[in-house]
Amino acid sequence: MKNPKPIARHFASDNNAGICPEAWAALSEANANHAVGYGGDRWTRRACDLIREVFEMDCDVYFVFNGSAANGLALASLCQSYHSVLCHRVAHVENDECGGPEFFTGGAKIRCLSGDNGKLTPKVIEEAIARRTDLHFPKTRAISLTQATELGTVYTPAELRAIGRVARRHDLKVHMDGARFANALASLDVAPKSITWQAGVDVLSFGATKNGVPVGEAVVFFDRTLSQEFEWRAKQAGQLASKMRFITAPWVGLLSDGAWLRHAAHANQMARRLANRLARIPGLRLLHPRQANAVFVQLPQPVIEALHKVGWHFYTLTGPCDARFMCAWDTTAEDVDAFATDLAALMARRDQLKAPRGQTRSRAAK
Repeated sequence: MKNPKPIARHFASDNNAGICPEAWAALSEANANHAVGYGGDRWTRRACDLIREVFEMDCDVYFVFNGSAANGLALASLCQSYHSVLCHRVAHVENDECGGPEFFTGGAKIRCLSGDNGKLTPKVIEEAIARRTDLHFPKTRAISLTQATELGTVYTPAELRAIGRVARRHDLKVHMDGARFANALASLDVAPKSITWQAGVDVLSFGATKNGVPVGEAVVFFDRTLSQEFEWRAKQAGQLASKMRFITAPWVGLLSDGAWLRHAAHANQMARRLANRLARIPGLRLLHPRQANAVFVQLPQPVIEALHKVGWHFYTLTGPCDARFMCAWDTTAEDVDAFATDLAALMARRDQLKAPRGQTRSRAAK
């Protein structure tokens, strides 16, 4: 293997992929003529209607520039400054939003809980709720779930319904960070409503950036009483796009004929292929079940350094030797096989690789 070599597609993040053809075509069409600004255009109306069709519900839909704004503003619609939000300890709202949820809520406390493979359970949530209920502690108000999780796993409809029952019993609201919602849905092969509002989810941060659109996430309120004056909240936060059609048109392209699920299913399939290839390499250990489009593997530090030198880009997020490999809508079988071949060769001579002087840990949001 020569160092380095040109590699077109990497496994660092599905954020790194380009715009999918369906989104690109819709964006080009939206650019052909003038249109009313600030969301008064036909593209935005159509995108909202398509999302309502997806979830089979007359929900309220708002578009913002990115997932950090979607999560922070959604939680701000649920919480006052004296409230708290329960989430998993590896959740994006805790680790990768630069305090955004606390900022937008005016100080609501994020309380981090543990759970296998990135998932919360009713038992853990119940214990957290019961731990403190006095006036001197932030009042528990919401639960934030990530679907698919930060560790590449997926909540089943039954798991979500069980958490939803806990939430209703304690008068809590449920927020879902759906940055990779399409990947979770493609993995489960169920109706979107069955893992959102039918399971007790009140508001969804619906992501598409990681699935082929250039920019923009949707905040979907299934409980419409929670969205009162949300448009003012978004405007104040600098999240109202003047040329809104350039955010919403790609959504139309993605949702119109099911491309969003096809692309997500493809990314999942490539991750499955990658997991299968890596599982056959002696000395490797998969860290979490492969259920969506992420594969987590524990690698020797010298092998990680050698892969970077060869030219492969990826991140170690949960530990210095815990590598995450993300597949995207444009990942190919050839990409997967080329990487697996390089990794197998390096693992075969791992004892000969020079150990780095100091361990390094790279981190990137999502």
